[in-house]
Amino acid sequence: MEAWRNRLFKRVVFQKGVQEAFFKHISDRLTVADMAHLCQCSERTVRDWRREKFSMPLFAVQALSAKTGVSVPARMRVRDAYAHTARAGKTGAAATIQKYGCIPHDEACRSARWRAWWNKVGKHKQHSILAPKIIHKPARSAMLAEFIGIMMGDGGMSTYQVAVTLHHIDDREYTSFVESLIESLFEIAPSTYHTPKKSVCNIVVSRKHLVDYLHGLGLPIGNKIKQRFDMPPWVKKNEAFSSACLRGLFDTDGSVFTHRYRVKGKTYTYKKLSFTSASEPLRRSICDALCAHGFHPRLGSHDDVRLDRIADVKRYFSVIGSHNPKHLRRYKSTIG
Repeated sequence: MEAWRNRLFKRVVFQKGVQEAFFKHISDRLTVADMAHLCQCSERTVRDWRREKFSMPLFAVQALSAKTGVSVPARMRVRDAYAHTARAGKTGAAATIQKYGCIPHDEACRSARWRAWWNKVGKHKQHSILAPKIIHKPARSAMLAEFIGIMMGDGGMSTYQVAVTLHHIDDREYTSFVESLIESLFEIAPSTYHTPKKSVCNIVVSRKHLVDYLHGLGLPIGNKIKQRFDMPPWVKKNEAFSSACLRGLFDTDGSVFTHRYRVKGKTYTYKKLSFTSASEPLRRSICDALCAHGFHPRLGSHDDVRLDRIADVKRYFSVIGSHNPKHLRRYKSTIG
C-alpha cells in the first residue's frame, strides 16, 4: 500500500536546472512520445517537465531512470503532492476573514452577503481584466481598404474576434504580409494558429473595439454570405481605395488559372483571373470597380467574376498588382 501511495502521490523537487539536465540525458535515448507513453501522460506534460514548469511524480522519475539507465539525481527532495494545500487553505481563510469578518458557516447567508456586496460595490468597480482593450483606429486609406478586401475575401468576425483564414502552405508568405498589415494598421500583434490537418492558418485578433470599428466601416459580424455583404460605399467612391480593395479581394478569394484550347490541331494557352463569391452584391460591385478602372470583366456562371482578355490580366498585375506571391508566381510562370 505504501509503495502504491508513493507512486501516485509523491512528487520530486529538484534544484533549478537539475530536472532540465536529467531530461537532456534521457532525450538521447527516448523520444517525447516514448516518455509520455512510459509515464502515462501527454507529450505536453513531458515538455512542461523538461522546461521545469512543474515538478515530477516520483514514479515518473524512477520509470525514466530504469528505462534509460540514467541515474536519478542525488540532490532532490520528495514531498507529498498536496503538501501545498494547507498553506493555500490558510491564505484563503485569511482573505475570507478580511472580506467578510469571519468564515461563513451558512452557505445561503454567505451567498446573500456576497450578492449584497456585488450590487453595492463589486459591479461598480473597474475590473481591468474585463475592460475592452483600446486599439489604434487608422484613418481611411488605401492600406485600410486593402485590409477590408482581405476580410471580405478570407476573413470573418464574431462579437469579439477578427480572423483571416489562409492556406497553411500556399499562402505561407502572404500570411506574413497580412500579419504585418494588421500590426501597421491597428498597432496589434495578431495571434497565428497553424492547423496542418485542416490545411489552414488562422490569423486572429481578439479585440471587441476592433470588431466594432471594422463593423462601422461596413464589415458584417457573423455569416457574411447570409447578410449579402458588399463593398463599403466609402471604398467604392474612391479610385485608390477601390483599387486596393480589389487587390485584397483577389489576393484571398481570387485565382490565376491557365485556359487551354485547340484550333486546327494547335494548342493555345493563356492566363485568366477569377474571383469567386457567393454574395451577388459583392460580385456586381467588383465588376463595376473593374470597369471603372478600364477592365472588361465578365460575370461567370459559377458565382465568379473573370478577366478573360490577355491584355486585361497583364494590365491587372501592372495597375492593381498583388501582394500574394502565390498569384505572382502563377502569373509569371506563363510570361515569355
